[in-house]
Amino acid sequence: MIIAVDFDGTIVEHKFPKMGNEIPYAIETLKQFQKKGHKLILWTYRSGKELDEAVEFCEKRGLQFHAVNNNFDGEEFDNTYSRKIYADIYIDDRNLLGIPEWKKIYEMILEKEEEKQE
Repeated sequence: MIIAVDFDGTIVEHKFPKMGNEIPYAIETLKQFQKKGHKLILWTYRSGKELDEAVEFCEKRGLQFHAVNNNFDGEEFDNTYSRKIYADIYIDDRNLLGIPEWKKIYEMILEKEEEKQE
């Protein structure tokens, strides 16, 4: 699956434009998804220096993304219109009911994997 994941409030505590502390189990859970073959897209409001800091924060912890604010690395698009990143799942603290703990997110995605295999 392709999983788009937000940064502030999802991987780290929401302190934008500063860097918040890592939310427990966020990076470890995302790395587990990668080990299972899922592609991760960092999908964040951050840009420029703040985006570079977010990517570096994750890379220092062993988490590298398939793409950042794009569907794939090197993607080019006409930025004169709004667009949406394609993903099978979006993990974001701004969901309707907020973000569950990462353990619950892991369980929910495992269920989704099982459904796709049936």
